[in-house]
Amino acid sequence: MKKVAVIQDMSSFGKCSLTAAIPVLSVMGVQAVPLPTAILTSQTEYPSYYCEDLTSKMNHFTDEWSKLGAAFDGIHTGFVTGKEQIENIFSFLDTFYKEGTTLLVDPVMGDRGEMYEALSDELVGYMKELAKLADIIAPNVTECCLLTGLPYEKLHGYQSNEDYLSAIEEAGRMLQSATDAKVIITGLNPPAISKTRYVGNMYIDENRSFHSLQEYNGMSYSGTGDLFASVIMGGMMRGQDVAETMKLAEEFLSAAIEATAKEQIPSVAGVNFESFLRMLL
Repeated sequence: MKKVAVIQDMSSFGKCSLTAAIPVLSVMGVQAVPLPTAILTSQTEYPSYYCEDLTSKMNHFTDEWSKLGAAFDGIHTGFVTGKEQIENIFSFLDTFYKEGTTLLVDPVMGDRGEMYEALSDELVGYMKELAKLADIIAPNVTECCLLTGLPYEKLHGYQSNEDYLSAIEEAGRMLQSATDAKVIITGLNPPAISKTRYVGNMYIDENRSFHSLQEYNGMSYSGTGDLFASVIMGGMMRGQDVAETMKLAEEFLSAAIEATAKEQIPSVAGVNFESFLRMLL
């Protein structure tokens, strides 16, 4: 069984980060090996939460796993609290990122045009350095803007889907060129120039690019990016084509989002994905 080290926080409520990655990878036939960067009572968009930062504990995992002679087929990084945690990740990669290991970097820094309140501008530079090591990067549109300098506000000044998508593809190609990684940009949301709005994802590598769009129900839920990235990692561990895996991730999330919207679940609580895990078998 293939093993993936998942370096993310563990939030008890919100269905994100480790609580999203572990079940997805498990059902896809991959052993998820968690390295928690922080433990939270709930994800940070809840009105109140407690966070225990585990920065000072991260290297204990590296040291102890090294003593065990552990090896990983994949390494999946997500939310980090700052530069010290990224430096700890660099140390982890020095030990465990070997030839044949797949590194997926989900540069969790913001959404809807804003950097998350708990993070600093300094983090962007460190995240750029981490992304240069990646085999695949999965930023959302906001994070793509932060990594490339594309003004987020400019995107919503376009008058056509084509211009919007062209601008994002240009930024994605900049990111791909700077990192030599496969790039998947999530959360595409072209301007509302008609009654029908769309949401989707874009894939870019050195040889090809494509995107997919589906109707948008206007809802945004915690953890959907984490779930999407975890499916991508699971698919890579199974040797699936990226396009095939993206389609699977989109179908999985669409079903979960539709069911969650019908139940009128608050967006901070995340999507009811558990009932749809069978789609990933």
